[in-house]
Amino acid sequence: MSVLNASERELKTTDIESPVRPGLASAHKQPISRRRLRRIQPGLVLSIIVLTVVSLWAVAPGLFTVYDPFAGLPGQQLKAPSALHLLGTDSLGRDLYGRIVYGAIHSLSGALAAVAIGLVVGTTLGIFAGSLGGWLDAAIIRFIDVLLSIPALLLSLSVIALLGFGTGNAAIAVGVTSIASFARLVRSEVVTVRRSDYVEAAFGSGGTFLRVLWRHILPNSLTSVIGFTALQIGWAILQLATLGFLGFGAPPPTPEWGLLIAEGRNYIATAWWLTAAPGVVVVLVVLSVNRVSQAVGRARI
Repeated sequence: MSVLNASERELKTTDIESPVRPGLASAHKQPISRRRLRRIQPGLVLSIIVLTVVSLWAVAPGLFTVYDPFAGLPGQQLKAPSALHLLGTDSLGRDLYGRIVYGAIHSLSGALAAVAIGLVVGTTLGIFAGSLGGWLDAAIIRFIDVLLSIPALLLSLSVIALLGFGTGNAAIAVGVTSIASFARLVRSEVVTVRRSDYVEAAFGSGGTFLRVLWRHILPNSLTSVIGFTALQIGWAILQLATLGFLGFGAPPPTPEWGLLIAEGRNYIATAWWLTAAPGVVVVLVVLSVNRVSQAVGRARI
């Protein structure tokens, strides 16, 4: 008994004499805070800033420039970048920076409309194919295969040939080319969720098809579509710029980014800024959208 009492006293004294250091709890918190700071990468912050500025260009272009994007200034033709004209002027004396700012609404709105078309139509097809199966699934899969077998640019040009020129028709053409990608992704997610145990349990407990589809299948299938949608916005901006460069997008004198690059290619030897400035803007916006989409995908995981 005395030996046990002595050992208990030693344990108590050691517990009393070894208090927790005040900096121990903060030491455990420091790695967590450092991890959070590391997640906020400079590239992501810069991408968000670029997208914010371009979005403000589209919403309120008058806050960023005082020049009219359609009116040329006499005696200011093909002026190099300077303090008066930040990105120079074109062959008609129009301020290039002002035209890029006012062109943001055409490029961004067209890209958003194209992605919306692909998202709505492709998601609907993917949900029906993955949830119903059977002959409907086979028919939709064949339709998706046909769309994927046609090059995106060729399909866009075919749609524009049927609908006509213009920013709206170009957005529809780009949206048609993205339907297959959305449909294939959504179908694969729906099929995976449809075979899960909790969905089978929901059907076994008496749930109807529409109820299980709304409460279980859709919420767990469409989460991966969010990051893919953000990625498709950058792809749509690039596709619209390509169509504008080829002359199948917005007609002149619309300050659309792809059309601005096409208008400046005849002066690339004497006025390089006419093609370099809108080209750099398109590259920066597309890269920023891709960077943000990657961050959204990682946050979802």
